[in-house]
Amino acid sequence: MDTTKQVIFKLGNEEFGIGILYVKAIEKYMDIVPIPNAPSYIEGIINLRGDVIPVYSLRNKFGLPKKEVDDNTKLIVTKSKDIVMAFEVDLVNEIVEIPESSIHDAPMIIRSESTAYIDRVADVNRRLVLLLNLDGILSDAEKGAIEKIVAEVQE
Repeated sequence: MDTTKQVIFKLGNEEFGIGILYVKAIEKYMDIVPIPNAPSYIEGIINLRGDVIPVYSLRNKFGLPKKEVDDNTKLIVTKSKDIVMAFEVDLVNEIVEIPESSIHDAPMIIRSESTAYIDRVADVNRRLVLLLNLDGILSDAEKGAIEKIVAEVQE
């Protein structure tokens, strides 16, 4: 039976999954250095073991209100469109293997260019989890803006 291993995390009351193969690290929240005039979806940058990594706000992308950082806040370091970045999340729930039989295509009604980040929907212990398509999260404009920020910081 085919399975997929997913990192399950929360933003507000919603649960999302990222394929474990795309996750480079799960880190405790650390100080984020704000970047003046950065796009609203960029929280700032972090220095992680000598690498400068932009922190991307999934809350902003998904239209959720800002939330205060607490002990559960984590940074999921991943790579999308050849850019290493960290996603700030409210809580990393678990890492689970999900059988393909519990994974379904996203309903047509929620598929659009603005929701290209939704890959599929999984039933995990009777909870619906949106599985993310990392390459669908960044628009080409966002990718260009992030590349520019990283290049400027590294100069």
